[in-house]
Amino acid sequence: MLNYKSLSKKLQEEIANNTKDTFLTANDAIRRNNKNSSASLWRPEYVCDIERIIHSPYYNRYTDKTQVFSFMKNDDISRRALHVQLVSRIAKNIGRILGLNLDLIEAISLGHDIGHTPFGHTGETLLSNQYKKRTGRYFFHNLHSVRVLDEIFNYNLSLQTLDGILCHNGEFEKLEYVPSGLMSFDEFDKIVESCYTSPKVINSLIPSTLEGCVVRISDIIAYIGKDRQDAIKTGLIDSEEIFSGDTIGKYNAEIINNLIVNIIENSYGKDKICMDKDVFSELRAAKEENYRLIYHSSQVAGYTKRVLEPMFEAMYGELLDMVKSGNKDSVIYTHHIDYINQRGKHYRKDDYSKTDPDRIVTDFIASMTDDYFIDLYHYLFPDKEKITYTSYFD
Repeated sequence: MLNYKSLSKKLQEEIANNTKDTFLTANDAIRRNNKNSSASLWRPEYVCDIERIIHSPYYNRYTDKTQVFSFMKNDDISRRALHVQLVSRIAKNIGRILGLNLDLIEAISLGHDIGHTPFGHTGETLLSNQYKKRTGRYFFHNLHSVRVLDEIFNYNLSLQTLDGILCHNGEFEKLEYVPSGLMSFDEFDKIVESCYTSPKVINSLIPSTLEGCVVRISDIIAYIGKDRQDAIKTGLIDSEEIFSGDTIGKYNAEIINNLIVNIIENSYGKDKICMDKDVFSELRAAKEENYRLIYHSSQVAGYTKRVLEPMFEAMYGELLDMVKSGNKDSVIYTHHIDYINQRGKHYRKDDYSKTDPDRIVTDFIASMTDDYFIDLYHYLFPDKEKITYTSYFD
């Protein structure tokens, strides 16, 4: 039996009286089970969300999920662990000036990519292709982040946090973000389900809170310049001088600073998050430059897709056969199904092994780090050609 201590009632009353006008008293979080909230004076509602996310078994796996550059040994290349921290830092810098709830911003930021696949957006596309081919349903990393935190491990997170995570998609920039308005969990669940069958739905989502809107634009700010730094470190490009950027700049530090300043200038005192048209136009152009020079380059998109596509297809099929066989000694049981049943026993009532087999396989592959995926592939297919990384000395 778990035994949680509490502050004395007298001290709680004294602190509450001294802080009643601060964020510490925020109690607007909506949960599926509000009776089961563990919020307290020293651990407010959205702090509960933050801590459940960072203590999730999958949070640690951010460390070995690359952003853009895979199959390369370089400790200076960004991993998702750094990315989510940068998003949080940028979003909180904006949110503090705008008077927003920084705990909610942090919860959304730290959880927004927890459902991401290994190998970045290439891995996301390849997994979605396999899942759709067999089920007619799509895989999206932001949708899966909600599944991880709300279904696989039912953490009873707030609707505000889950909504911000679902709607964070940093691939679709907008001149302004007007919150869509908070919905009920019934409405939220319907939207989540529709996202599995229609890309148009997920591409049209807007966060329901200003905090979620700030995280969404901060996601873009966090990767535009950082990916350019990584491209230089890997030798893909020679210098950031090749990029344009008269308004927002071309270097990571000035891009972050100038976009934060412009968003605050245009959003302060308003019920929306926005920037001026010239800055937005250059942000969009900078993103297009990144796609042309980095993401769609043969070194990134061509090589990674050519190497990974047959691996994803072979691994998906093999793992699906394991689930359907019911062999409890197979790796998908010992490393995934049993793991979730054990680690999630305080958060789920059902037996995870009863889940649809295709969903189990998709959950498993999405949870993998880059290195685990490669090692598992070599374990399952020992006669296949070994995948080699570019070493530190190449």
